[in-house]
Amino acid sequence: MAVLHISFYPPITNFEKKLSSPISPILHLNPTETMLSTGHSLFLPVLPPILCSSLHPNKNPQKTRPASQVSSNPTKKMAAITPAATTTSFGFKNLMDTFTVDVHRAENRLLNVPLIAPFTIASSRLERVENVAIRIELRNGCAGWGEAPILPFVTAEDQSMAMSKAKEACEFLKRSPAMTMGSVLAEIGGILSGYEHASVRAGVEMAVIDAVATSIGVPLWRLFGGVSNTTTTDITIPIVSPAEAAELAAKYCKQGFKTLKLKVGKNLKADIEVLQAIRGAHPECLFILDANEGYKAKEAIEVLDQLHEMGVTPALFEQPVHRNDWEGLGHVTQIAEDKYGVSTAADESCRSLDDVKRIVQEKLADVINIKLAKVGVVGALEIIEVARASGLHMMIGGMVETRLAMGFAGHLAAGMGCFKFIDLDTPLLLSEDPVHEGYEVSGAVYRFTNARGHGGFLHWDNIA
Repeated sequence: MAVLHISFYPPITNFEKKLSSPISPILHLNPTETMLSTGHSLFLPVLPPILCSSLHPNKNPQKTRPASQVSSNPTKKMAAITPAATTTSFGFKNLMDTFTVDVHRAENRLLNVPLIAPFTIASSRLERVENVAIRIELRNGCAGWGEAPILPFVTAEDQSMAMSKAKEACEFLKRSPAMTMGSVLAEIGGILSGYEHASVRAGVEMAVIDAVATSIGVPLWRLFGGVSNTTTTDITIPIVSPAEAAELAAKYCKQGFKTLKLKVGKNLKADIEVLQAIRGAHPECLFILDANEGYKAKEAIEVLDQLHEMGVTPALFEQPVHRNDWEGLGHVTQIAEDKYGVSTAADESCRSLDDVKRIVQEKLADVINIKLAKVGVVGALEIIEVARASGLHMMIGGMVETRLAMGFAGHLAAGMGCFKFIDLDTPLLLSEDPVHEGYEVSGAVYRFTNARGHGGFLHWDNIA
């Protein structure tokens, strides 16, 4: 029998007995064919060429297609697994060259979800989530899901622009011949290039990668390295009154959140009052201050002075100055580190690989906040490599997303295990959850199951 050799990297321990997904009866581990040694290799029998059912949002996703309905023309099938003995990896890079993507359907729709309360930051105010959902179904019936989050004044796209560009990308995918995943993602990168289309690019990339991971029966966290299947997030308190901030802090304390991310930057005096109120309500919490470009360099340093007098040392000071104020960012970073021992993060200033290289070369920040909606999935992986090589610490965050995009980012963070700060909380701020299944939430801890791919999905006909 032909054998597929799959190498996990980094090493994985306590591999679960089976994948808790519809594919588990097909893809399973045979103890006589498994070798867990140095490098933690895994041998699996070659799988049938069709791994998924023909997925429709209103049909049972576990229903498989009869063999008689499978085309005998190999050009019409996706070569998920080659019939000959092959060496490959669950790793993302390996699949770029070894997995052939053949798109059958590609669609995008509005994804509008109300918030529990308005989300106010220094640069904008959001009343509801107005994002774009993307669904891509491959010829083998496996579907992948993505989300393009829209946050005014942060993302370059608005919802109508995002819908238009997502449709353009979906139309391209539907008419394209089968090609490797790497080629597909490169083509998408060309259609949706630059920061101005980064959010849509991220959403389409998510959907493609999710469909591929689903096809081979691997959860995304394993695809991205398998370091862990859990991650612990902070939670955000937007710009509100001191009383409201104290109430939220007390609630989050009871729920087990140890780190609070506080939005500041609109009014220096009010920010200090809110900090004092939160400190009283949750005295043991760690603080992340996020100014969203709201301060001048002098004001940012004044905030640190006053916090020092209060006996408070933030765990992180995120984007204290305007995104283009490189000199101010470097100045705050130096003073914060030398005088107070506080790390500074670049968020809005970190929108491309070139930005990251500048931050490294000029020592402008201690941490970079990597958001898929700013740089895309492929761009994020490139940035992670540079950051790791340079010793720059990393944070992973998001805009205001549902559990689709936030779950994808969480899978990546858990699987890679390289992020010092985790800020993936915005689904907890929504009054509704349109995503079915997916990761499990216990307070601040997200647990990613062995369900294939992302593990979550939308009822497609019900979201518009």
